[in-house]
Amino acid sequence: MIRILFCCMIVGQILAQSVAPPKKTATQKVRDEMREAVQTFLQTLTPEQRQKTMFPFDNEERFNWHFVPRERKGLPLKQMTPEQRQAAMAMLKTGLSDQGYEKATAIIDMENVLRVIDKRPPNDTYRDPENYSFTIFGDPETKNPWSWRIEGHHLSLQFMSLTGKVLAQTPTFFGSNPGVLRLDSTMADKRMANPRIADLPQKGRQILKQETERAFALLKTLNADQRKKAVLAAVAYPEMVTSNRRSAVLEKMDGLMLADMTADQRKLFLELLQVYMSNYRITLANQQLAKLQKSGLDSLRFGWAGDLTPELGEGKGWYYRIHGPTILIEYDNSQTNANHIHTVVRDLTNDFGEDLLKEHYKATAHGKP
Repeated sequence: MIRILFCCMIVGQILAQSVAPPKKTATQKVRDEMREAVQTFLQTLTPEQRQKTMFPFDNEERFNWHFVPRERKGLPLKQMTPEQRQAAMAMLKTGLSDQGYEKATAIIDMENVLRVIDKRPPNDTYRDPENYSFTIFGDPETKNPWSWRIEGHHLSLQFMSLTGKVLAQTPTFFGSNPGVLRLDSTMADKRMANPRIADLPQKGRQILKQETERAFALLKTLNADQRKKAVLAAVAYPEMVTSNRRSAVLEKMDGLMLADMTADQRKLFLELLQVYMSNYRITLANQQLAKLQKSGLDSLRFGWAGDLTPELGEGKGWYYRIHGPTILIEYDNSQTNANHIHTVVRDLTNDFGEDLLKEHYKATAHGKP
């Protein structure tokens, strides 16, 4: 009898193991968490709100992104209940690290600062921290491709999911105006005209501080020959070269190659690169870094244009970029007396999930699941 019971126990364990679901990968966990958060958000919406929020996946609106104040499709924060806002921001947390989420919310809050600087009323809709819209493309409850985005002034984030595949998360835009909020000669005229500036609680805030300081730390170490390769122009470009184009394309890759840097410079360069990657959840950051390593880190280039001194708000703008076969990162600080920063990360092969979609449609065309 004991032997029979023992055998039954063994068989039961084997059967249990055979039907146990396979362990999820880190990427699958992120994908599933994001899908659940999006579904939870959608469940809070009224039919009218869902109609405003949801678009077919193949709708051209998915590629209609920008980083300036303007009217946007989707459901803005101002039209949400507190419960819906909480669910919307929970979606954002599924794609970003703590660092990235802090930057995103600080950028949204900076609209309150711009209202004061521009002397606009509290109910102004041009500088409006509630004018950030959430949009869903496709249906996350199906096995078909779907994506979502949040977009408003100086913030545009896209995430795409494909069943069984990794997530795509570019273009990614973070901006800050002012680049650093301070009361000095650069704001003297506005301060006298608008005393409320002196009372701003965000004084000293510098949302994109690491993106600025680490680039200058690298630039400072370059010798004369390296600077000749790195400096692309004496004057900063007036905007990111690729702006908000659907496809990020530059005529050529130029600048100083990582392969031509010293060990200490390579460390500084990779730390700068990591600043941008660390805005994503670690799983998404790692998948992007793995892609860069596969294409060859030594082929990455560092290019610079404009002033060589790190003084925000002095009217001497600067621009830099990190460019490689699969990635383009641009940083521009040339507007508003050189105290107005734009940054963008573009995946040159997979913006909007284009690379994943090609693989998906190719596979489904051959009858694969």
